Formats: sequence, C-alpha cells, structure tokens
Amino acid sequence: MGFDLSCLSILCCPETQQSLAVADGSLLDRVNQGISRGILVNVGQKLVSDQIEAGLVRADQKVLYPIRENIPVLLIEEGIALDQLP
Repeated sequence: MGFDLSCLSILCCPETQQSLAVADGSLLDRVNQGISRGILVNVGQKLVSDQIEAGLVRADQKVLYPIRENIPVLLIEEGIALDQLP
C-alpha cells in the first residue's frame, strides 16, 4: 500500500471522530467478496462496484472507508457499513 501510515495519527472518522486503523487482509477479502456478489452499498446507498485494495476501519469496527489511489476517501457517504457482511 502506498498510503503514508504516518497520516493515521491525524485522521479520524468524519462522522464520529473515532480513530481509524488500516483494515487487515481478511476484512478486505470479506468486503471484496460482498462487492463481487453485488450486496454492498455505501452509507450514501450507492452500490459499491469497485474492488477495494486498501481501507481504513473505524475503531468500533462498524464502518470501512476505502483508500483509492493511495488517498483515503473520508466522506461519510462513501463509508461501507460492515454489518452488511455475512
């Protein structure tokens, strides 16, 4: 991942201000499986269709924010609620 991990100390969830951590590979696999099956929508209620190479997960493990082209997309509506995962 090309995302600069030193930025994590200043980033937080735009909705709750909780801290964020880099999502591990197993979580990304589960999210990408959901995307492949066409079952995941983001908080803005749009179907998530692009696979995620990296992401930041909220401290409570309820929302994942994608990292696209090494840039975290920290918009509330772009978050993916993880309670959708089987």
